[in-house]
Amino acid sequence: MRILITSDIFPPDVGGPATYVPRIADELVQRGHQVTVVTYSAVRSHQLDDTYSFPIVRVSLAPPRWRRIPRTLSAILTHGRNVDVIYANGLVTESVLANYILHKPVLAKVVGDLAWERARDKGWLADDFETFQTKRYAHKIQLLRWRRNFTYRHMDCIIVPSSYLRDILVEYWGLASRQVKVVYNAFEAAVRDRLPAAIDLPVKHKIITVCRLTGWKGVDGLIQVLPELPDFGLVVVGDGPLRDDLIAQSRVLGVDDRVCFVGTVPKEQVPAYLRACDVFVLNSTYEGLPHVLLEAMAAGLPVIATAVGGSGEVVEHGINGLLIPPRDPPELKQALLRILGNPLERVSMIQRSRDTLARFSSQTMTEQTEAVISAVVQARQT
Repeated sequence: MRILITSDIFPPDVGGPATYVPRIADELVQRGHQVTVVTYSAVRSHQLDDTYSFPIVRVSLAPPRWRRIPRTLSAILTHGRNVDVIYANGLVTESVLANYILHKPVLAKVVGDLAWERARDKGWLADDFETFQTKRYAHKIQLLRWRRNFTYRHMDCIIVPSSYLRDILVEYWGLASRQVKVVYNAFEAAVRDRLPAAIDLPVKHKIITVCRLTGWKGVDGLIQVLPELPDFGLVVVGDGPLRDDLIAQSRVLGVDDRVCFVGTVPKEQVPAYLRACDVFVLNSTYEGLPHVLLEAMAAGLPVIATAVGGSGEVVEHGINGLLIPPRDPPELKQALLRILGNPLERVSMIQRSRDTLARFSSQTMTEQTEAVISAVVQARQT
């Protein structure tokens, strides 16, 4: 098959699509398919572009912003004319608009709700992910949601990384159940890297979380329990709009000497920070299927996660980790004390997490993705 993949980001950018797109594109090439990637980019080309097994078309992010859509549509139209299928991992609306002319089979990967994320980031609402799916809002938010539904209803198929997200799309976005396919993300342990800088916290136990610093990731809840846990410190890997607020919170609570904000680090260095700590916590109020839990398990850490979204498809409570209710500081505190106060149980959880990692192989992900894309193409041909 000749496949055009679109993406919002691509290396050297970091993030989910920037990790997934190069991997799946290369795997599809290895299986005999022709792949081209169209992506937004701050640079016209990158020194590593020639190392990939497929061509990369970078659409400039240079100002003015209003020129981005015409640039993107032009790139998709140019490189989509002779393909068999379009696989959107970003630039989804642009792919749908271009396809009014191209008339190709088109599918997309959905890992979350961009309408909700954008409304939260802009400060237009504070509701959680599930509340957002049912509540009615002001026109500007409703417009985001209408655009989301309009876009995905024009897809032949949607790939999601969890059964939880599939149910959301079917129940609230108006998609048919046959239209949404679950393909778990693959996990491959990163090459071990030396810790670039020591984590110097005056504590016995180090908690670590790796996430974008937004409201739904619950880092504020982690900081909130530290005054009651004098032997614990917190390492925060990642950056985002709430960084300054979280730093201020740690100062107000008098625990700033026990909180280390690392900031964004290269993906290959994340395992080193994980291994330097004692327990991983994902205290979010929403997750699609959190890949970072698999990273923590691979690093040999016991994990605690909130029982939201697809987290329960990775963590089995009391088996390979602990699940706690969201927004529940007492339960979070007790989970931390349990997992670090019971060495035998902790070791058992770490050992069982190896079986979890085996379920998320790259080969399985690629085979299932290829099968979904092939089915979409064949369905259009019949």
